[in-house]
Formats: sequence, structure tokens, C-alpha cells
Amino acid sequence: MKSIPKVKALLFMKGYSERVPRKNLKTFCGKPLLHWILETLSKSKHIGEIIINTDDDEIASEAADNFKVTIHKRPEYLLTITSNEANQIIAYDISVTDGDFFLQTHCTNPLLKRKTIDRAVETYFRNIQNCDSLISVTPVQKRFFWETGEPINHNPDQLIKTQELPFLYEENSCIYIFSRSIFEKYKNRMGRNPMMFMMDPYETIDIDTQFDFSFAEIMMREQLKMKNKIGVNKNP
Repeated sequence: MKSIPKVKALLFMKGYSERVPRKNLKTFCGKPLLHWILETLSKSKHIGEIIINTDDDEIASEAADNFKVTIHKRPEYLLTITSNEANQIIAYDISVTDGDFFLQTHCTNPLLKRKTIDRAVETYFRNIQNCDSLISVTPVQKRFFWETGEPINHNPDQLIKTQELPFLYEENSCIYIFSRSIFEKYKNRMGRNPMMFMMDPYETIDIDTQFDFSFAEIMMREQLKMKNKIGVNKNP
């Protein structure tokens, strides 16, 4: 593969969160939640700049004081949007920066790994002639129905094992990769022919509620415990 261009990471961080108050700054396994994704992105070999779009001075200070980031203070016209929010914020962010390629993620995905981000970027550029963007997905093999009771991915008269069902793919909101030209053409972080990038469900835990927050903390503590154990074994 030819050399891979650097990608700019885009993150949105609001100050207000209804279900988990001040979520992005809430202490998660010993440090503010936003630290986890910023540490991960900072270690990526393919991320050239981290851009944070925020409406909150404390978030801006916490990020800028601890990481090499660019802060975009959210303009007033974006403070009250309720529909198509992500694409409108992206449109603003790329209008005030340079660069041709972007990766959007969230600080509410603290279990997302650096090697997964690197692999996603490499997958995007390896397939760029055939796909116009990349979205991360989680494969699911379960029986699904429409609200009418009509089956979506199975025949109730043929009760096969779930592991034999065709996969459905859930958009997990962890990683979106796109070019400036595709975004400007479609006004969307997804083009018309996205590459589906499959991820381990463990990494896709998204913090939306207090339950999510507590569950993600448990999983992170187990991961850190395992890393520490491996480190001890390597250095007796």
C-alpha cells in the first residue's frame, strides 16, 4: 500500500447531558471520560490532528490542558439544532480547517482501541477505489421482526439455529471515515457506497445512560487488570 495520508479526527463534546450529567467530564476509571478517547487518538499513527467541537469552556480547557488538540467553539447557530446534528457540525468543522480526510468518533466509546482505529484507516485507504466512505458496524445474528410482527431476517416456519441466520449489521457509531470531497458532495459523513468495517462488540460499548457508564467502567477495569497482569508476567 502507498503511504497513508494523515487523517483529522473530529469529536463533538457537549457540556449538557440529560441522562448522565456532565458526562464527558465525569470521572471514568480514575480520569475524565474524555481523556480515554483522546489518549487513544493521540497514540494512533494515522491521526494528524484532533479537533474538538464543544460548547463548553470546561471541556475545552480540560482537553487543551492535557492533550494536543484544536478546539472549535460551537457557533451560536449550532447550539439549538435537533435534526441532522452530526452532519451540520461536521460541515462547520471542515469549513474552518484544511485537510482532505476525516475520522469522526465519540468520547462515549472509551473502549475503542488504537489498533482498531489504525486498522480502520488502513482499510479505508486500501478500498478507496471501490468505496467512498467507511462506517464501523457490529455483526448481529439474531431473529428480528418489524413492529407488525413480520420477520426481517428469518422464516418462522423454518426454525434454524441463530448461528445459521444471515448477518445483519448494526451501525455502532464508533468510526466514520470520509473525504472532504464526498462530504461536500452528499452533505453526509456516509457516502453512497460505504465500506462496512466490522468491530468486536466489546469495543463498541457506547455510554448513553448511567447503566452504560457503570457497565463500561466494569469492562474497562477488567481490561486494565488484564494488561497489568500481562505486564507483571513479562517483567517478573
